Amino acid sequence: MVAEPPTLAWHHSNTPPLQYSSRLFYAEFTAPTSAGGRISLADFKGKHVVLYFYPRDDTPGCTKEACAFRDHFAAFKRKGAVVLGVSVDSVRAHDKFAQKFKLPFTLVSDEDRKIVAAYGVWGEKVFMGRKYLGTHRVTFLIGPDGRIKKIWPRVKPEDHAEEVLAALSTR
Repeated sequence: MVAEPPTLAWHHSNTPPLQYSSRLFYAEFTAPTSAGGRISLADFKGKHVVLYFYPRDDTPGCTKEACAFRDHFAAFKRKGAVVLGVSVDSVRAHDKFAQKFKLPFTLVSDEDRKIVAAYGVWGEKVFMGRKYLGTHRVTFLIGPDGRIKKIWPRVKPEDHAEEVLAALSTR
């Protein structure tokens, strides 16, 4: 199955939110997901959306982060929040990752990198002295009104889900 590329449109802002401002609105997108679906952020209007970007399926840090969101998923649901994980991996890779770790939330495939570019999370990284381009581990909390409420530009994968839950508790 060939996945359709994501479509993207900014709401009330022309540039990616590189710095937090409650006046910035999310970048709308429609993209393929795990389990062969398609998703649009507009589907979740009126709800908090946890939009977390991660580098790659089934790698140590990404697995810790995804499993932390999995382990706290019931608490996110109780707060009425939707969790969406986004990477540039294929739908097939997402399906394997979600099945292997029993992830109860949707993984969004951004193979053409439009979403990561729009949110400003695609860029230069350094690993063991080697520079390369990749997805930075960043999370956006989007409020029910469509405004970006909080951005976590640096994330500790194993503790991050609890940080996001704490932010939801203060909203």
